[in-house]
Amino acid sequence: MKQYLFTIIVTAAITFVLTWAVWRLSLRFKLYPGIRERDVHTTPTPRLGGVAIFLGIVAAFAVSAANPFFQSIWTPPQTMWAILAASLLIAVIGVVDDLWDLDWMIKLGAQFLAAGIITVGGGLQILSLPFGDLIVVSSWLSITITMFAIVIVMNAVNFIDGLDGLVAGVCLISNGVFFAYSYIFTRDSGASSYFNLSTFLAAVLIGACLGFLPLNWSPAKLFMGDSGALVLGLLMATSAIAITGQMDPSALEPDRLGRSQLVGAFLPILLPLLVVLLPLLDFGLAVLRRMSAGRSPFSPDRKHLHHRMLDLGHRDRDAVLIFYAWTAVISLAVLLMYVGAREDWPGQYLPGVGFGVVGIAACLVITLSPTRRRKAPAAAEPDPTPVEPR
Repeated sequence: MKQYLFTIIVTAAITFVLTWAVWRLSLRFKLYPGIRERDVHTTPTPRLGGVAIFLGIVAAFAVSAANPFFQSIWTPPQTMWAILAASLLIAVIGVVDDLWDLDWMIKLGAQFLAAGIITVGGGLQILSLPFGDLIVVSSWLSITITMFAIVIVMNAVNFIDGLDGLVAGVCLISNGVFFAYSYIFTRDSGASSYFNLSTFLAAVLIGACLGFLPLNWSPAKLFMGDSGALVLGLLMATSAIAITGQMDPSALEPDRLGRSQLVGAFLPILLPLLVVLLPLLDFGLAVLRRMSAGRSPFSPDRKHLHHRMLDLGHRDRDAVLIFYAWTAVISLAVLLMYVGAREDWPGQYLPGVGFGVVGIAACLVITLSPTRRRKAPAAAEPDPTPVEPR
């Protein structure tokens, strides 16, 4: 655990310094786009924060390569190099898009290429699913499922990047919960070493988000842009696949685990999905909304979940905090169910279920209660806080 904490601290420190440097350089050389018709912010704001996030992640990988405690994830090294290569591709495409707005087909093609680098070049594939003895026996089917999973998560994370601090905070909470789950699961599986790719990636993402969030908090001095959101989504999907895709289906049989561990048997699929539930929900609704209107699923609009929160009467900062609360409640509830069953708590699943019910009820009340008074249409003024809808 100390090595993971060291990784988080180092990544956060390096990312923070790089974020400040990118912000200063962006202002000095005017490396930011003009105000677009769909933008809400009125002052041009740099969107190259993803460069700092990517370089912070690269630095974390470099430190791990020199750390003997992490040699297991570098042996053999092709998986790590594939992840870095895919992240570099996405970061470059994201920077170009943040500065000049690429066609969505080019971006989607690059995303599938990056997913292919990880899936084929890195050998990370979903080989089994925790439903009895279901095994993906076809190599092309495994590759296809894995690539689509990576691309969907990447875009889901990118789609919620519309309010200051939203993506960084949601990813910080999600990866914090997933880090705890991955560490506990690895320890319970009887592995000889707790150092594995999934937990390492979660730790790196925690550090990157911690380092970036101070300059991204409202009012944001720097946006992460597509280069940051897509890289975060890429590594979150990779982290989940690293722990779910290589799992032995026989180890997930209820008869072997016992009925009290049934939730634990399905958590390898449930928890990685639930920690990104809000981004996935927003992504799905956006695709359905746009395609039903005869438009591209990647055409921008102002109808995302965070925009609806603003329309309900929430201030932008309050809307972000509400998103944080939803993310924490949903993911922590399922994690508590797993821990309760594993530790044989009284009621086992009930503490997690109770936490989830109370938390969801509280989130609903807060969500439906506007945090500012609505103004009459004639007196309404635009919100000066930088908001970048997608």
